[in-house]
This record gives sequence, C-alpha cells and structure tokens, in this order.
Amino acid sequence: MSLEFVQYPAQSEHKATVIWLHGLGDSGDGFAPVAPQLNLPSELGIRFVFPHAPIQPVTINGGMEMRSWYDIKSIELDKRADEQGVRDSATKVEALIEQEIESGIPANKIILAGFSQGGVVSLHLAPRFEQKLAGVMALSTYMCVPEKLTHEAKHTDLNVFMAHGSQDNVVPHSAGRSAFEVLTAHNMDVSWQEYPMAHQVCAEELQAIRQWLIARLS
Repeated sequence: MSLEFVQYPAQSEHKATVIWLHGLGDSGDGFAPVAPQLNLPSELGIRFVFPHAPIQPVTINGGMEMRSWYDIKSIELDKRADEQGVRDSATKVEALIEQEIESGIPANKIILAGFSQGGVVSLHLAPRFEQKLAGVMALSTYMCVPEKLTHEAKHTDLNVFMAHGSQDNVVPHSAGRSAFEVLTAHNMDVSWQEYPMAHQVCAEELQAIRQWLIARLS
C-alpha cells in the first residue's frame, strides 16, 4: 500500500524534491508548516512531500495504535529500532522517491529528511538506495543496525546534515553522535549541528537547514 502524504508545491517550475518523514505519533501535517517558513528561493523549484507513517501498535506505548515508521519494543538504544519495521518503511519511502524520479526529478535533486523515527528510516534508506541522492537530513535521530552499513551501503559519499538537541531526553545526544561517528567512519560528508534544546526543532536549526538545502539544491 502506497504512503499517503501532504505536500507543499514548488513555487516555480518543479526542479527538486524534499521528502520529509515525521517522528513517532506525529503525521505529515506536523512538519508541513516548516516548508513555507524556510522561505527558500522560489527559482529552486523545491517541492516538499510529507508522508504519513502507517498506523500500528507501538509496544513501549502499551500497544497503543499510532502513526509509526516501526515498532519500538525496548527503550534501550541498540534494541529500539525494529529492523524489519525500518526495512518495510524504507521500501514504502523508496516508492515515493521512484515516483519523483519517474516524474522527471533526478536523484541528485532529491533530499531525504527525517526527524527522530523518520530520521532512522532516512539514514537507513539513503545509503542503500540504487541512485545517489542530493543528501540526507537527519534530525534528533539515531541509526538502525549500524553494523550492517558496511556490507549494505551502495553509496558512502553521501552528504548528510545532522542536528540534535543537547538536552534531548527522548533520543539521547550520545545516540546522535554515535550515528555521526559511524557515518563519518564510512567517509560520508557529514556535518553536525547541536542546539540547547530538547527533542524538537528550533529556529536557529531551521536557518541552518535553509542554508544547507540551498547549497545542495542550487
């Protein structure tokens, strides 16, 4: 079943796409207001796609059903991401990327972005995708099966923007740094931004995201 989404259309001829995945219990609508706030140059022709994760039970939340890219069975970081769930969601997101490519947007004009759970799926999919994307934006997030990246990665020269709150009590700052170190060890071009915030996105971070998107999609 294909993912439903909300979108923010390109403000001129469509030339590039950002696919942005939300966190646990949120929806595509959660980050949709960010697109106009970024105030990107209209001539870049950037379309934003905000998919909705499937609704499924989440073990750590007492089996309550909510939008989730994968189940979380344990709060322990090395067991937190359900590998099969991450892979299933990555396949669904891959279909969205393929649709963009089929519509005429080349892979090198497509950014995969994600916050928290969405970042886990983005960091998993982008290096394993057949074509090299313009970049990955990984916000307040961590990695699923980092030890498998070496054997599964098709691209290790990806440009990755990472940002994390130093006071994050949901995804520890150390988990983000650990992902940064794994990606750096694979020779990826990774930048690290850190802000005095909790599990959220702040105005200063949005400015950094804006500059990065302009650099990657100009």
